[in-house]
Amino acid sequence: MKASTEGRRGQFSDDIVSGMSTLDKIFYALLVFIPAAIVAYVLSMPALVVFACAALAIIPLAKLIGESTEELTTYTGAAVGGFLNATFGNAPELIIAAFALNAGLIDVVKASITGSILSNLLLGLGLAIFLGGTRHKHQKFNATAAKASGSTLLLAVSALIVPAIFVATDGTVTGLHIEDISVIVALLLIVAYIASLFFTLWTHQHLYVREIASYEPRWSKWRSIVILLTATLAIAAMSEILVSSIEPVVAILGWSQVFIGIVILSIIGNVAEFASAIRVALKDNMDLAFQVAIGSATQIAMFVAPVLVLVSFFFKTQMTLIFGTFELVALILAVLIVDTIVEDGESNWFEGMLLLVAYAIIATAFFFYH
Repeated sequence: MKASTEGRRGQFSDDIVSGMSTLDKIFYALLVFIPAAIVAYVLSMPALVVFACAALAIIPLAKLIGESTEELTTYTGAAVGGFLNATFGNAPELIIAAFALNAGLIDVVKASITGSILSNLLLGLGLAIFLGGTRHKHQKFNATAAKASGSTLLLAVSALIVPAIFVATDGTVTGLHIEDISVIVALLLIVAYIASLFFTLWTHQHLYVREIASYEPRWSKWRSIVILLTATLAIAAMSEILVSSIEPVVAILGWSQVFIGIVILSIIGNVAEFASAIRVALKDNMDLAFQVAIGSATQIAMFVAPVLVLVSFFFKTQMTLIFGTFELVALILAVLIVDTIVEDGESNWFEGMLLLVAYAIIATAFFFYH
């Protein structure tokens, strides 16, 4: 998005365009933290330094995964491209969570799942609506499509609540019962997610038009594949370093593992998606902004969480779908708030600010939660 190719549309518009270009440069500048994280880890530097370097390194790598997936979509078509996006769209969160599972940090994993959904719905979407609203007085979008996506997400979040209600209301429940119901719910969510992909990418793809027809790829197909695989492997390395420093950081700062997962890790894994939602919102394409934010949250609930439950059986500590009451209440409130925002098919900066305030309130509460 370059001002020189779009012409001048007022100083304010040019400043925004320039700012987004600067933001892209900042993303790529953060790649210097990859070698910094490795050096800090090898030299056993303070845990805070290791954690900060690894966290900052993951941000541009997540962006590279997203960009390479978008580039491949122009070669593969909407159907395969949609599958690639579904597979790699939440790769950073999935990889970080997998290493945390291996380290036995179950609370961190569950918190990162909750945090990813909350941050996409309230922080990412809130920023997109707020910043888009500062440029466009009123922004319209397809309320029916947005509400349909919201309904799917509500179903997914509700499925996460059922196991917790089961445990709370059945006094005879055992650990084996909890594991069994978690596995069954996880499998059903994955089946529902695959069905949703089949619906949107094959049988009813005409209802989900992707605006890529006029997009000219910047990278070749093989360059996109190499960048995608390289970035994924690099995130795996950075995730291992990041996870190894979580417990020392918790001890030093006094933060809970829940706060680390819900706020810090979730933001790290989703910053690139926030930038994408903001970029399209500034272009007055709120339909795509909602698709990015709500779609990512839905993938977390219907795909990432269930996969982690199944993958955890290969580790010493098994993960279940029993989330804390406070986490579940926060998820339901976030979904209901977003559903209220999309009701009229129109957004403005004030509604975006309300989402940001809601996120700040929830994040503050989790900061003091132990």
